[in-house]
Order: sequence, then C-alpha cells, then structure tokens
Amino acid sequence: MHTPAEALGAVRALACGARLLTALEQVGDAALVGGAVRDLLLGRPPRELDVVVAGDPEPLLAALGPGEARRHARFGTATLRTTDGCVYDVARARTESYARPGALPDVAWASIEQDLLRRDVTVNAMALDHLGTLTAVEGALEDLHGGVLRVLHDGSFRDDPTRLWRVARYAARLRFTVEPHTAALAAAADPSTVSGERLGAELRLALREPDPPAALRAAQALNPRLLPDGFEVRERAVREALALLPVGEGRADLVVLAACTAGMDVGTLLRWLDAMGFPAAERDLVAAASRFVTGAPLRAARSPSEVARAARGAPVEAIALAGGENARRWLHDLRHVQLEITGEDLLAAGVSPGPEIGERLRRALDRKLDDGEAGREAELRWALE
Repeated sequence: MHTPAEALGAVRALACGARLLTALEQVGDAALVGGAVRDLLLGRPPRELDVVVAGDPEPLLAALGPGEARRHARFGTATLRTTDGCVYDVARARTESYARPGALPDVAWASIEQDLLRRDVTVNAMALDHLGTLTAVEGALEDLHGGVLRVLHDGSFRDDPTRLWRVARYAARLRFTVEPHTAALAAAADPSTVSGERLGAELRLALREPDPPAALRAAQALNPRLLPDGFEVRERAVREALALLPVGEGRADLVVLAACTAGMDVGTLLRWLDAMGFPAAERDLVAAASRFVTGAPLRAARSPSEVARAARGAPVEAIALAGGENARRWLHDLRHVQLEITGEDLLAAGVSPGPEIGERLRRALDRKLDDGEAGREAELRWALE
C-alpha cells in the first residue's frame, strides 16, 4: 500500500498528472476521486483520471484545457480531451436518489464528502486533493488493505443493478473478495429493473477487461441472471482464440462473447444480443463466429487449398475460435497468398467474361497454395487448364 503522499507523487509523474494537480490547486475545492485514488494507493497506474469538484466544473475544465469537452448537464459531468491527448472525467459533486429501482437517479449538488457516499463500493469512495489530503468513507482504507469489496448501503444494487457488473469487474481485475453481506445483496438483486442497453454497456466493459473470463465468472457468481441460460465461460477456448487472433485485427471482445455463447440456441442468442443493444453488425458477427466454432471442415482440411476453401469468407474472429493448426495457418500465412495474374490476363487469353473468370482464378490460387511459389506463367497455365 502506498501512502497518500506517495500516491500524489505518482500522479505528478504521470504524463497528464502534473497539469491536473496544477488545475486542482487553481480551482480549490476539487480532488482526484474513485478508482484512480484506489489504484494509486495500491501502487497501480490509474486507468483513468476522474475528478470531482464542489460547484461549477467549468473553471476546472478551463484550467485543464484547451481541448474538447463532452458534457452531460443532467449529472454535471464532462469528459475533456485535451489537444495534446490527455483525458479527464470531471463531475460536479452530487447526491443521488432513485424514484424506483433501476431508474436513472435524481441528483442534487453537494460537497465532496457527500458525493463519496453515493459511490458503488467503499474502496472507490476516496478522494485525494492537490495537497495529498485523503478523504475516505468509513472502512474504505481497511477494505483496501484487506482486498474486500463492500457496498456502501443495502439498497445499492436495488437502486442501480448495473453496479453488479462493476463489482464483478473490480473482483476480477483487482483479485478482491466480495464480502458476504454484499454477495447476499447481489444475489437478491433484480437486473431486469434496468434496460438491456444499460446492462449491455456494462457487459461490453467486462469483455474488455484484462481478464474477460474472470470478469464473466465473477458476474455469474454474483447474480446468475446477469447472463442468459446457455452462457458458458469457456476460458480455454477464449485464451486459445485470442492467442490466434492477428495483432491489430478483429474484435477480441466479440471473440470472447462468441466463445461463451457457442452453446446457445441461435434464435435465443440473437434475441438476447438485440436486447443488450448490440448493433446488427456486431450481433451477426458474434452469431456467425459462435456457430463456426462448432464446425468441422476447417479442422478436417488436409491441404492448404482445403484450408482455404473452409476458411475463405469467414471473419477472422470465427477462424480464431475454430482453433487448431489449420486456423493458425490460415490467419498467419495462407490468407495472404495472392495471385500475380488477374481477370484481365484471362480475358486477354480468350476466356469469356462471366463467372468462369472467378472460378479459374480460384482454381489457380488453390494450385499455388498447394504447390508453393509459381510465378505468372504457371498461374496463367493453371487458370487456362
């Protein structure tokens, strides 16, 4: 555990931290808050720089700029992206009340100390100002030392069931334990009181965690109703697929989701993805990849051309999920093999326009895959045979 002074020094050493501390000093009643403080005290680099300010946040945004700020007036929040690439999430200190379970909160402006009491778990209810003064709710430091996740009040999950997903992500990322009373409250919560789109947004964050299977397992353990029947955290399949996915290509988060939904009925899967607010393109990719993982043609292929015929046209996510040596060969080698000849060469050689052109080119490519490097003359001969 780091001291507040050490945490402050770590902020100052960050590329965007020194500017933040200068801005906090200029505006006065403002502080770094939440997960950033938690991570700094744990000796971890913060994932984001969240700031709370008592009063109008505009002077702080001006002190942090120049840049582009995206504001949400109802909650007094803004995300500022500066011209040199720093990102700050700024929120006006507030209290929250809920008209009914799962409703968006009604807010009232408050002090920083009051703002901490509205947060999800004790280890996130801490603020650190520019002088190194730490403000925390009761029990926060003890829970941080003990690696414990504890909600601040019994109505936490009832008011906002999306907190179930946040606690699951913290448990997976920090390797913290959910204390028994909090676990009991989580098990009794009803996720259906919030919209599928809000739950889907939290699911997406879980899929992008450093260890997505751990986050998904933690969610299932907290409240099985967060995920549909047939959803299975297939950790080995996930890790093998992600290891095959080419760097910079494909959607790792959708690979994880497809691996875990491979056992679901396709109709049920599509309806669930729609309910969770996934765009049509992502929904269809997950469905295609989750079905392809159970197919046999790619794994049964014996020659490079057979591998190509089985894999050609499938998204890289589906191929990675299929797994095995043939998937590796296709993703990292065979799919990059191209012909030197084109349809223009076949037309010049007397082949009539039409589908036959494409079929002859595919046949030549299959020969090239099986025989290795050949050159234009051999490719043209194969195409004209």
